[in-house]
Amino acid sequence: MAFELLTPLGRRAGIAVAAVLFAAGFVAAQNTASPALTPAPSIDQFLHSQFSGAGYSSSQTGLGTSEFQMADFSLPGAANPRSSAAMGGGQYGQGGENGGGGKHRIFHSWTFEAGGGFNAPVGNDTPYITWGGNFTGGGGLRFNKVFSLLAEYQFIDDKLPGAFIAAGGGEQGNAHISAITGSPVINLFPKWSNGAYLVGGYGYYHKSTNFNVEECCDFYGYPVEVTANSITSNQWGGNIGFGLYHRLGGDMYGPGTAGQTEVFAEARYTFIHTPPINQTNGLGTTELIPVTLGVRF
Repeated sequence: MAFELLTPLGRRAGIAVAAVLFAAGFVAAQNTASPALTPAPSIDQFLHSQFSGAGYSSSQTGLGTSEFQMADFSLPGAANPRSSAAMGGGQYGQGGENGGGGKHRIFHSWTFEAGGGFNAPVGNDTPYITWGGNFTGGGGLRFNKVFSLLAEYQFIDDKLPGAFIAAGGGEQGNAHISAITGSPVINLFPKWSNGAYLVGGYGYYHKSTNFNVEECCDFYGYPVEVTANSITSNQWGGNIGFGLYHRLGGDMYGPGTAGQTEVFAEARYTFIHTPPINQTNGLGTTELIPVTLGVRF
């Protein structure tokens, strides 16, 4: 009977002892020194371990914040921007074969002109020619911003003095001059919007002096003008002159420079070595000053 009463007490005592031993073991385990944990690597250490030998470098700021520089690091196969710029196609006016600062290709340097104006006779030709008009057109190459070379065609139409017409057996008269010349143009102020230039030319001149009379009649019954007498000659001649221009804008030679299209006004002294007046096909030296207004582009 006594054994039966002690049995529950024994069980309870055993459980209590086991709990005490377990608690003691847990406390001892907590008090036992454990090895220090390895701290987590910093950003610099991680990047250094991953990209060592790839041009990586780091620096510490005064606040203790890590900064890293990877200016020299590039992924495999990535294009170098500096190499791309050096291979051509630079910005306009900054370099590159096709840029505004590069050399102009010859087919990008064509220039053309057209204009018209009036003519004034000078020198020995005054008794044989009066005032009239002219038309000029041409084209060529602009080798650089200073020098151009043009092939020009010019047509001059002048009237004749009354006394000279009567002496030639006519009632009306005119002098026609057609010229094809090579003409260099030198720009004195290539970077200015308003400037001046020198121009000259030498080439072939055809001159015809015509004495006309009126005869009856055309299909509608009106008098018609026919040539009663004509003096023609073919010879070499030249001209030299001075001009002013105003550029209309644009950036032909890169930023900060004026454009290529311009309006101009020029005057040239024209000398034609026509045959002497004592010959049947000549009226002596022809001297004129054509004044021309036009556009060049």
